[in-house]
Amino acid sequence: MNAPSRRLLLVHAHPDDETINNGVTMARYVAEGSQVTLLTCTLGEEGEVLVPELSQLAADQADQLGGYRIWELRAAMAALGVTDMRFLGGAGRYRDSGMMGTPANDKPRAFWRADLDEAVAHAVAVVREVRPQVVVTYDENGGYGHPDHIQAHRVAMGAVAAAADPAYRPELGKAWSVAKVYWCCVPRSVLQQGIDALAAAGDASFFAGVESADDIPFAVDDAEVTAAVDGRVFVARKDAAMRAHPTQIQVDGPFFALSNNLGLEVLGVEYYRLVQGERGPAGPGPEGWEDDLFAGVPG
Repeated sequence: MNAPSRRLLLVHAHPDDETINNGVTMARYVAEGSQVTLLTCTLGEEGEVLVPELSQLAADQADQLGGYRIWELRAAMAALGVTDMRFLGGAGRYRDSGMMGTPANDKPRAFWRADLDEAVAHAVAVVREVRPQVVVTYDENGGYGHPDHIQAHRVAMGAVAAAADPAYRPELGKAWSVAKVYWCCVPRSVLQQGIDALAAAGDASFFAGVESADDIPFAVDDAEVTAAVDGRVFVARKDAAMRAHPTQIQVDGPFFALSNNLGLEVLGVEYYRLVQGERGPAGPGPEGWEDDLFAGVPG
């Protein structure tokens, strides 16, 4: 059986990041026959626990949340149809660093403290094995400043560069050049629509008083967006995948609440910024955005 001609690699910090940012994208490409590989950098040990009966799994108690979240991630990937999920350096190699400025940043295995060369080498091995044409990760601020998201960005970008260099660690496999790299993003206009919809539904409390998308740190100007992947036919799969992460996400109708109480619409369209590679043909929408992350990539 021939390997899929289109291969997508996503690099994320914690279990659940992939579903929130790219759930319908992953489901769509799996359904289209593409190879979708998820590389997660930590087990999410420092996450809050939204399920009361599981509260003792938390880092300041039994510290067993990471192991539990492996199974949440497996269930989420089953909902999306993804069969290739990996952990950077193996499960448990790097620990969730917690939010910026917290004591968890200083724990010995914290991803934030990881030797970057070592972490990049682990990722290079995956890139050279999978040979993806497209890689998806975060921007340089990790979307909203979480240290593990920032480190995941550094590892992903470093791996893309190193994997293409034949002189870099040839024992990790044959050099491979990724055609396109995208950063996850949410357009400011889409966030504003979500705020307005929550307010109209009487649920503005999810946004803790936020009235404008300008007050949300990860909002991206619409002009910076380059791709919009329409996966609305896969929203049910994304919903199921989100429900597979119950310790971190509470789903309520078309909205979900994260452990930081920020409410966001469960989107059937996911947005990206192309930061490496050639932009492909525009999709049918008026914005001129690509509607396929593989647009322009030779078959």
